Amino acid sequence: MSFKSLGNPFDGESDLTHGPSCSCPICVFARDQVQNEYECSETELTAKLEKAVFEGPDAPQHHAATSLPTEPARAGPVQDSNTLESAEDVMDRVIESAVVRAMFGQNDNSRREFMKLVGGGTVAAALSTLFPMEAAKAAVKETLGKPEKSKLKIGFVPITCATPIIMSHPMGFYSKYGLDVDVIKTACWAVARDKSLSGEYDASHMLTPMPLAMSMGAGSSAMPFRMPLVENINGQAIVLHVKHKDKRDPKQWKGFKFGVPFDYSMHNFLLRYYVAEHGLDPDKDIQIRVVPPPEMVANLRAGNLDGYLSPDPFNQRAVWEKVGFLHTLTKDIWEGHPCCAFACSEKFTTELPNTYGALMKAIVDATAYSQKAENRAEISKAIAPKNYLNQPEPVIRQVLTGKYADGLGNVKNDPKRIDFDPFPWHSMGVWILTQMKRWGYINGDIDYKKIAEEVYLASDATRIMNDLGYEAPDHTYEKYTIMGKEFDPDQAESYVQSFAIKRV
Repeated sequence: MSFKSLGNPFDGESDLTHGPSCSCPICVFARDQVQNEYECSETELTAKLEKAVFEGPDAPQHHAATSLPTEPARAGPVQDSNTLESAEDVMDRVIESAVVRAMFGQNDNSRREFMKLVGGGTVAAALSTLFPMEAAKAAVKETLGKPEKSKLKIGFVPITCATPIIMSHPMGFYSKYGLDVDVIKTACWAVARDKSLSGEYDASHMLTPMPLAMSMGAGSSAMPFRMPLVENINGQAIVLHVKHKDKRDPKQWKGFKFGVPFDYSMHNFLLRYYVAEHGLDPDKDIQIRVVPPPEMVANLRAGNLDGYLSPDPFNQRAVWEKVGFLHTLTKDIWEGHPCCAFACSEKFTTELPNTYGALMKAIVDATAYSQKAENRAEISKAIAPKNYLNQPEPVIRQVLTGKYADGLGNVKNDPKRIDFDPFPWHSMGVWILTQMKRWGYINGDIDYKKIAEEVYLASDATRIMNDLGYEAPDHTYEKYTIMGKEFDPDQAESYVQSFAIKRV
């Protein structure tokens, strides 16, 4: 729904003299929109404007009220049309109007005459060089949209894929957005799923297929779960026991026992894809067992596994302990594939919108910090302690920096071994659903795009990324090439049927 705009303060024809007690429909409606969105009274709004915008005694004493301009607004940083499409647009106009009116000592006649004489566009351009308008808007809205619930419990499985969720605790990203978060180490993905379903966790680090499966009731009771952010891309590897150094051809793996961390995981689907492309049926020619990531190395050493496709740092830990070697990084199977994510129930997103937004901002900020190579050593140190990953710092640093030993006598340098990108591409969700269908985890007719778009909240990610000044993609579907085979999200069912080895 749209509504008539607050008067544009840069328009000399626009009257800003309506006050907070004005009962005209425009003023009442605009006030209600802002108060409903930001949950504050007019008195609170005045105080926030005074503190965040001016920090002084000359702050405006009431919010800007409105009249409809007699002609279209001619200039100004906010929309020039006669409609504002959201409460956030209204708030932007309120703040702009307060700043401009303060410049003219609350004398609206002086403001209007000056705008007519000089031109609103000229004034807006000059003001933008002298006053941090966008920063002021962000500061005001940040303080108004307080989290409804500040103390949260967030689960994580201790792997480097969870880096943004984990590091946000010791490095202050949660507290920056008014959150007091307990990050809770979780033994395995089944526990993370069950505690999320029960509400014991407010949100959780999850594998990217999990919210899809949970929403569909695959492997658990059905509950609408949402995934607004991916955490990492790449970041996995196929590890083999050192006794198999002479078996680098997957065709030699018949009878091997492999570990994956969860059925509904990229690890499982990428391992299946990889061996099937080499002519092996993953349900007949090899065994695939679910093993919690922290137990991978011990099972490899004990001979219970011949190899595993696991998240780090347990791939590098096998090399560190000289029991395994890196056969291949998963980025060499699919460059840029998703791995882990931040997820929560749909109920959390709707009942605690400010908390949800603050949590997303913390994780997007942490993810952006993680993207920078120069920060990786610092992050390694922050997440190494016992209450987080409980791993030797050099092991984590090898993973995050991409300078690592492969267990075959080589030292490699691949900065993209693991990377961090928060955007939840709908096409990634569709690909995951095709593999769930291919291997019999879901059955029947699947509306791939509908499910992906309901669960992967790309619009929320875009909004938060833009709010924080990060660039978000302008589309949500892409084609991928995985081991030489193209995936087109517009042809999902045909893609499923194109594989020679499948359960469908």
